[in-house]
Amino acid sequence: MFVIANLLLAAAQVLDYVLWAYLWILIARIVVSFTNADTTIPVVRFLYNATEPVLAPLRRRWPMTHGGYDFSPVVVWIAIVFVQRFMVRTLYDLAQRLS
Repeated sequence: MFVIANLLLAAAQVLDYVLWAYLWILIARIVVSFTNADTTIPVVRFLYNATEPVLAPLRRRWPMTHGGYDFSPVVVWIAIVFVQRFMVRTLYDLAQRLS
């Protein structure tokens, strides 16, 4: 059982790191969108390419613009925090009970 517990613990930790990294990419995308940076810059292009597959379907399904501001990154931000608080902690608790 300790092998499964270690596997769950590792999965929880990797998921947590990936979600934190994506959250920082999303924050950088928000900052770049406020500054109207040139999209030919490789870093800006990476930020748009990394976040657009998540934001575009959300914008198509529920248009979330108000006063010229796009609130879809905020919805994704809240979803990431929810997954971190719920899924990652659940995996940690499950691993602890199995060990």
